[in-house]
Amino acid sequence: MTADLPVPIVRWFAGRGWGVRRHQRDMLEAARRGEHALLVAPTGAGKTLAGFLPSLIDLIDRPREGLHSLYISPLKALAVDVQRNLLTPIAEMDLPIRVETRTGDTPSDRKARQRARPPQMLLTTPESLSLLLSYPDAEYLFAGLDTVIIDEIHAFATEKRGDLLSLSLSRLQSIRPQLRRVGLSATVAEPDAFRHWLAPGGAGETVRLVEGEPGAPPDLSILIPEGRVPWSGHSGVYAARQVIDIIAAHRMTLVFCNTRSLAELTFQELWSQNEENLPIGIHHGSLSREARRKVEAAMADGRLRGLVATASLDLGIDWGDVDCVVQMGAPKGSSRLLQRIGRANHRMDEPSKAILIPGNRFEYLEAQAAYDAVMAGERDAERFRPGARDVLAQHVMALACAGPIDPDQLLAEVRGAAPYAWLDRAQLDDMLQFVSTGGYALRAYDRFQRLVREPNGNWRIAHPRFAQQHRLNAGIIVDQPAIDIRFANGRKLGTVEEAFAATLAPGDRFFFSGMSLEVIRQNEAELLVKASTKSATIPSWGGTRMAMSTHLAGRVRQFLADPSQWDRFPHDVHEWLAMQAVRSVLPRPDQLLIETFPHEGLHHMVVYSFEGWNAHQSLGMLLTRRMEERGLKPIGFVSNDYALAVYGLEPVRDPAPLFSADILDHEFIDWVEESSLLKRAFRDVAVISGLIERQQPGARKTGRQVTFSTDLIYDVLRRYEPDHLLLKAAWADARARMTDVGRLGELIDRAAATLLHVQLERVSPLAVPVLIMIGRESVAQRATEDALLIQAEELARVAMTPD
Repeated sequence: MTADLPVPIVRWFAGRGWGVRRHQRDMLEAARRGEHALLVAPTGAGKTLAGFLPSLIDLIDRPREGLHSLYISPLKALAVDVQRNLLTPIAEMDLPIRVETRTGDTPSDRKARQRARPPQMLLTTPESLSLLLSYPDAEYLFAGLDTVIIDEIHAFATEKRGDLLSLSLSRLQSIRPQLRRVGLSATVAEPDAFRHWLAPGGAGETVRLVEGEPGAPPDLSILIPEGRVPWSGHSGVYAARQVIDIIAAHRMTLVFCNTRSLAELTFQELWSQNEENLPIGIHHGSLSREARRKVEAAMADGRLRGLVATASLDLGIDWGDVDCVVQMGAPKGSSRLLQRIGRANHRMDEPSKAILIPGNRFEYLEAQAAYDAVMAGERDAERFRPGARDVLAQHVMALACAGPIDPDQLLAEVRGAAPYAWLDRAQLDDMLQFVSTGGYALRAYDRFQRLVREPNGNWRIAHPRFAQQHRLNAGIIVDQPAIDIRFANGRKLGTVEEAFAATLAPGDRFFFSGMSLEVIRQNEAELLVKASTKSATIPSWGGTRMAMSTHLAGRVRQFLADPSQWDRFPHDVHEWLAMQAVRSVLPRPDQLLIETFPHEGLHHMVVYSFEGWNAHQSLGMLLTRRMEERGLKPIGFVSNDYALAVYGLEPVRDPAPLFSADILDHEFIDWVEESSLLKRAFRDVAVISGLIERQQPGARKTGRQVTFSTDLIYDVLRRYEPDHLLLKAAWADARARMTDVGRLGELIDRAAATLLHVQLERVSPLAVPVLIMIGRESVAQRATEDALLIQAEELARVAMTPD
């Protein structure tokens, strides 16, 4: 089994009592044949080792200096973690192999040394790789590159970061034609789609698929609450005392929340119940780098019993002693849940333990759907889309910083990246014109004259300062405008968004990093605070919410239509569904149920579409516009992942005309153009494309300054160049990311074929969870929350009373 491996590798495996797994041997065979490979194997199966093993063997058999292998990670923390785990076997085998990381956190002197004397193995991120390609010495640096390993490939292949990485891979392939590509993942539903993305030129058949043996099935359960399952809410914090008991019963528990706000809320609720004074921490992306590293070190050293975290910790990191994972609220997708479950034990042959804590009754159905999907080995399908124009603009600028661009060579290279196979010469010429002048309407301004054309037809940067500007501002992740939070001694705690900071005045208090902080004063750049012992509000962060996957939505619809499944639910959830069947209707999986009824002097229409919060928010805006035009006098709407409720002064007697297909042609376009959505999308694409810089030497623009600049340009382009490349990119973002127009279209199609309208005299049981949300969107005070809970109980009483 190991006879063909170098002696140091054989001895190392034997010393650990390990054998080479089948999928690791298959990865070695692919490397020997020079084949690209995609490895899909469960957490704890040794995927990372399988990816690196061919490189280690090659460097043992043929030692050499220079960059041999490049490892790409979606997270800085994962790159650091992999370096630690990779250095251990290298040190134990006493191999002369240097392994280093390169991220935004790497000191500048080390970055310079890495380019002059690169390690044999470099661990980095898509953004840092793109920056490396922007230097004139990129061809020297990558001239001997043998392998690129892309870890957690599912985490970014379908996003803009995946577009950037795909373009960078195509550039690397031009520099080093024999370069081998390797992808690693534990949660891929459709491997062929990822093989297509990974392959040069999108030739998926050239990528060998390697599948690992299935691991031990997870020890997964859904918490039964000590009281009743709540009608509404999505945090699961009602079970805080039970979660403390779970933490006390395990060595180390990760408590996952879907948002940063819920993480802060959950930590406070857990701390209030922590009578045992168990050491508990919090980790999310808005905390300072120092705070995150401190928590990560405490976890690695075994000094924490519990950690409340967001997606900042759900990818691949092996924390060793974690033996239980808790998911607060519904997981929103089976793949995401599987990823988080894998953080416990991180060993393939032992079951990972995880507990789901649904936030409300609908979430109980979703949690059961996720449980069934995980146990059945089903994953959420990923939606691949054409590569984004703003990302391509950034990539073109990066290549120009490295040296003159030959348009013919560039076209072939870009089309070799699967997301950009759609690009033709005319579209590339438009892109080059944009990068060089900003476009027709902006070409008179010197600040946008970044490229010039040489007599031979090639393009080069107009001045070295544009290369410096690019490297300061390049990146794909565009955060909402944020300001720093600091103590008076200058210590940075993290950031909050400017929109939340604008609601604060001196003396106001908010929870952050697990502490109550009181505002001393603020300016455009920072919020000065001091610690407090008094109660506080929870910060809010913008951005789109994670929507329930279409796969789980289908399972939830099946539950509603199949009473034989209801005995699997707690008594009060069973009772809720049974009363809905008596009082109204439970729709078939293919039906779109719409209920109308009066309540407290207003007329309500509730749409049970299960298409996710983003699609429902968009539909709510469109329906209220259409209702206004038809004299139905809407007042407002609320939505969750499962339903949308619109309320107004006039009854909706026939909802079908409101859902006609042309709503996505006329009202949708008018709404997006009139709302702030398109401006917000334009801000992001203007920053990513490099049209607007966030940072200048020695200074960083505030979010307000960036927004002001992009709003001015947006207005100019809308007026003078409405077909501008960036306006097209903003529209693509607004459709796909902000409004989820794909699922909205599916909803409208279903309405045309299977709409079922039920008129009622009063609120139905199924409507209670979404109607309870009316008035609760911005609740900050405990007394107000208590009063709304009393109203909610009365609403539930009315709904659950038989006719």
